[in-house]
Parts: sequence; C-alpha cells; structure tokens
Amino acid sequence: MPGDILDNRGRGTAGWSWPSIHPEGRKFGAIAAIITVVAFLFGGSLLAWPLAMLTLGVLAFFRDPERVTPRGDAFIVAPADGLITLIQKVPPPRELSANDGTGVIAMGTAPVTRVSIFMSVFDVHINRAPIGGTVRRVVYIPGKFLNADLDKASEENERQHFLIERGDGLQIGFTQIAGLIARRIVPFVKAGDIVAVGQRIGLIRFGSRVDVYLPEGTEPQVLIGQRVVAGETVIAQLGQAPLIEGVRQ
Repeated sequence: MPGDILDNRGRGTAGWSWPSIHPEGRKFGAIAAIITVVAFLFGGSLLAWPLAMLTLGVLAFFRDPERVTPRGDAFIVAPADGLITLIQKVPPPRELSANDGTGVIAMGTAPVTRVSIFMSVFDVHINRAPIGGTVRRVVYIPGKFLNADLDKASEENERQHFLIERGDGLQIGFTQIAGLIARRIVPFVKAGDIVAVGQRIGLIRFGSRVDVYLPEGTEPQVLIGQRVVAGETVIAQLGQAPLIEGVRQ
C-alpha cells in the first residue's frame, strides 16, 4: 500500500499490479475512447482498430505507477523516468539564480553539474521531487518546441523551473522542458508547498526532458546512456564526487 516502509533487509511486501491512470490523462483517454466507439459504429473496423490502439497508447502515456523512494538525507533521486543524455557543468538558470524580489535566497551563479533526463513518449511522464522540502519557486517560461535532446533546449524551449529548499538550507533546482511533441507542462505544486522526496510535482505531455542542477561539490552517480526511474533511482549523494565509468553492452 502507498506509504508502506520497505527496506533492504526484507521488510515489506511487493507484488505487480496495473498502474493507475493519472486524473490528468483520464479525459484524454475518454475522448479517444468515444471517438473509437463512434468509428466502430459508423466507420467500420478499418478505422476503429487503429483508434483503439491510439486510445490504449494515450492511457499508457498517463500511467502513474507507485514508486519506492529511498530515504536518506544524502540522497538526490531522479525527478523523471528516462535516458541520461547530457551531464555538463553550467551556471544555473537565471530564474533560479537571480534575486526575484521575494526574499527567497537563490542558487547563485557559480557553475554546477546539470544532469539531463530525456523522456520519450514511451516513458512515464509523471515527474517527482528529487528532495523533500519547501517549494520556493515555480517559474514558467514560454518558448519554442525544439528537440528536447538538444543542449539549447534548456534555454530556448517552453519550460518550468522549480526550486526546492530543505530545512537545512540545501537547495535543488530542476526544470521541466517541453519537446517536439510536448505542448503543455502541468504543475501539481506551487511556491510555498511542502513536498516529500519522490512526491509527484507535475507532468509534461507527450515527450520532453527534465534537467536537475546538483549542489556544488556533488557529482552524479549515473552515466550518460543510463536509464533512470523517477522517485527511485539515486542520481547523486551530497558531497560525493567520484568518477564512475561504464561500458555499453
């Protein structure tokens, strides 16, 4: 059940179950299903079967499986399912590093490590908080719809920035970025909300990317080309900066 405590010594139970469909996607599934039924009644099976497959695809896109989030003050977990496509040293976005007049302390302008997670249309698109704390900023920026795999998508695409601050002052910034197909970024939280690590914070419809900005002195524990799972994969541990190498096979 949601909220159960599990550990690496056998505590807890696990079993496969069908993932639920997030409420944000139920209306799209219902519309697709109605169109499919109309096609069956008036257009015949030649048109209806492809529409039926499309309906299943829409429902699969908005699937919202449960996740088991590791607990630990040093852990930073992946905010998105997908493929690690970029790991770079860059200054944080201006929306997270500049003083916005609200009194919220910003991330600063010193370069930090940015980890980019690319989500295809086949990945779960529910995004989750990489740490627990108070949401200090949610900043939406309209923009283009370039391929989310490109480096310049971080500065030119439609995007939404989040800044979460823990009680000890640790801040993690991350950004939802729209892609070629994505046309809407949907937040579930607002500035001032308190979130738990791994909590659902938003989604991006139909293919996109999420960038995470790690604190200074912290390097990722994931590799280019590795797949990560939102709310479960530990992408970094605070204060650790090991060189990790992998082999594609």
